[in-house]
Amino acid sequence: MESYCLRLTPGQDLKQELQAFAQNQSLEAGIMLTALGSLTQAALRFAAAPGATVIDGPLELISLSGTLSRHGMHLHGAVADAQGQVYGGHIMPGCLIRTTAEIAMAELPHLRFFRQPDPVTGYLELVVDAFP
Repeated sequence: MESYCLRLTPGQDLKQELQAFAQNQSLEAGIMLTALGSLTQAALRFAAAPGATVIDGPLELISLSGTLSRHGMHLHGAVADAQGQVYGGHIMPGCLIRTTAEIAMAELPHLRFFRQPDPVTGYLELVVDAFP
């Protein structure tokens, strides 16, 4: 298993940078190991909501989990505001780094993740294939 660590810097968009990383590494099947940092704002899609809710910071990124590949990603995250209130949901574009984000990921060898429409859920859902 290959592992990767990266640090994002102020102003970068969390989701866009992770997708660019997956593209640049030709990542076929990756998982989030850990992530922490701070955000000036978070854009989260709450359960069953049609779109993102923007939460103004400063915020602490306290959790990030999910799958990613060069074919797409599905990330959930949790952030806490200055009073300690926690918000969680789907990570959407617009999660902007305030000071840093420290991220560790692992690549799963011999697997490929991609997404295709699921007629039952209506969403692009994970498909796992063996990868030579």
